[in-house]
Amino acid sequence: MNDFTTLLKARRSANNFIPGVEILDKELEELFQLVKFAPSAFNLQHTHYVVVKDPELKDKVYEAANKQYKVKTASAAIVVLGNKDAYKDVASINEGLLQLGVMSKQEYDMTVESVLGFYEKRGEAFKHEEAVRNASLSAMLLMLIAKDKGWDTCPMIGFDPEALRKELHIPDNYVPAMLITIGKEAVTSQRPRGYRKPTGEFVSYNLF
Repeated sequence: MNDFTTLLKARRSANNFIPGVEILDKELEELFQLVKFAPSAFNLQHTHYVVVKDPELKDKVYEAANKQYKVKTASAAIVVLGNKDAYKDVASINEGLLQLGVMSKQEYDMTVESVLGFYEKRGEAFKHEEAVRNASLSAMLLMLIAKDKGWDTCPMIGFDPEALRKELHIPDNYVPAMLITIGKEAVTSQRPRGYRKPTGEFVSYNLF
């Protein structure tokens, strides 16, 4: 079994964290330095993370998350946001490739025009879906990286997005895709892993 397979099987959604464990900003920065390599549509990098460690703010996240105790005991609560307007950054994101000569001016202009048109023609619902989709790709990578660095996580959807928006000053163009708690799991209370479907129940080839 290779290291990645071991890591993949070791990652669990932690429902109970050891209280009082600090995660340093330096340690978080190490995680995010790797998370930036997550895939995103057109390399638009839709995801923004809000890391909440301040006790007073974390209490507000706890309230917004229906008072789920894991938020209280986690070392940090991380709000995963997707930017509905990420496509508007296509010019600045590709400018480096233009300057390096990897893209010609014609290719650059065509890329900017096509990406802007792609999103604008599909409307607000698509932009919202794209924000959540790309943020979710990044979030999964964050959880795997965290496990590799010795941290446990739990993705959460049980929260009031508008309460988080208000308390954390989240701009309107950012969609709260999920909340991730991070810390050291209290493994003595860890449940057995839940049932996993055999591949025959969730994989089809060629046609459904």
